[in-house]
Amino acid sequence: MKPLTEPEIRAAFVNCTKGEASRLNVPRDLAEQPWDDLDFLGWRDPQAPDRAYLAAVIDGRTVAVALRSSGAASWQARRSLCSLCVTTHTGGVSLLVAPRAGKAGKQGNSVGAYMCADLACSLYVRGKKEVGTKLHESLTLEEKVERTLANLAAFVAKVTA
Repeated sequence: MKPLTEPEIRAAFVNCTKGEASRLNVPRDLAEQPWDDLDFLGWRDPQAPDRAYLAAVIDGRTVAVALRSSGAASWQARRSLCSLCVTTHTGGVSLLVAPRAGKAGKQGNSVGAYMCADLACSLYVRGKKEVGTKLHESLTLEEKVERTLANLAAFVAKVTA
């Protein structure tokens, strides 16, 4: 992924107002991100743990999405599967919900997906970040990356539809 700047990220949000995008917390360490290993940039807001964000280049366009997570619950201690990168975690997957873009979002409509709670899908796919027990897959790294990007694009399409 090409490195993104703070202004690029803020301008790319599709499901919040420009004012909300200008006030949200963008990672301060953008220059230190492992851009070569990222398929998308995902982060949690350190001042609001229930808020998360992701930014990606989809079809040549930078798109960013604001997400909300549910509070910790007992079901999160079970083994779960991330719907983006298909990594299994014990307690490391959260339901993240995004308000839909435009009029639908203003009416309260949203879409959700179970994702890695730390949004480090790219690092899990590449083996740069480990989980307890890893399931064996016969896919190549390139195929896993393609699958992750396709799943992300499908999720973003639901947000923007």
